[in-house]
Amino acid sequence: MNDTVRGTVEMSAAMAILGTIGWFVVMSGQPIMDAVFWRCAFGALTLLVICTGLGLLRNNLSLRVIGFAVLGGVAIVVNWLLLFSAFSRASISIATAVYNTQPFMLVGFGAVFFAERLTLTKLTWLAIAFAGMVLIVQAAPDAGDVGTDYFTGIVMALGAAFFWAVAAIVTKKLKGTPPHPIALIQVCVGVVMLAPFANLSQLPADAWSWTMLATLGIVHTGLMYILMYGAIQKLPTHLQGSLSFIYPVVAILVDVMAFGHRLHPSQIVGATAILIAAAGMNLGWTLWKSKAPAGRSQAAR
Repeated sequence: MNDTVRGTVEMSAAMAILGTIGWFVVMSGQPIMDAVFWRCAFGALTLLVICTGLGLLRNNLSLRVIGFAVLGGVAIVVNWLLLFSAFSRASISIATAVYNTQPFMLVGFGAVFFAERLTLTKLTWLAIAFAGMVLIVQAAPDAGDVGTDYFTGIVMALGAAFFWAVAAIVTKKLKGTPPHPIALIQVCVGVVMLAPFANLSQLPADAWSWTMLATLGIVHTGLMYILMYGAIQKLPTHLQGSLSFIYPVVAILVDVMAFGHRLHPSQIVGATAILIAAAGMNLGWTLWKSKAPAGRSQAAR
């Protein structure tokens, strides 16, 4: 099995695992703060074992790297809190679709902080995603069982996408640093952040809840990180981007099959528009052909 095939299998598995996370969060029956805390706790133990086994803890990280990793960890934890909270309000399907506006958050950051040029193609993808968002929001009154607070859920999913983009920008500062210890630092930050707020005086009393929480940490954090980072090292960027859309597809299928959520037709159109726009942004699809300079055109004749 060559690297591309192995990377494709790893990335596909990682995204499929990620697509089931909403089911485990809901089925754990725990408050969101507790679910994220235990995800971080079990994830920290898993990543500590992995980093120790790979000998990654022998490398001394600079204070600069640790500082950026901590900052990214704060953003990641807030991202998890908002996304998990959105599941019960706007449904797993809609929250996941809205969450995939992440590429546009990154484009905005690039334009504001790094003076990156906004092309007509990027603005068009942004407009398509925005139109999809409008369709999703307007569908709320007729969408049936969409959650306890639909609009709040959408805002939370957007907030989660924003903080994911913040974490992605911070991670750019850590280029060249092994990813596993960075992930370990980030989940440890989550443990410290959430320990004062988690309900540690009344722990889950049943094995089912503990199984769900342990799976969130061990599988959806530790194993998922290993698979995803392994794939990133083997695959070209365009293939990584295309395979990442397994995540929302699996999440929507899980929502339909496990919870019976059926989307309103305009929600389906809106979610599809967002995912297509995100794919176009991630994969660099070009909508408008740029005109060749006159001089170059004549020279080519």
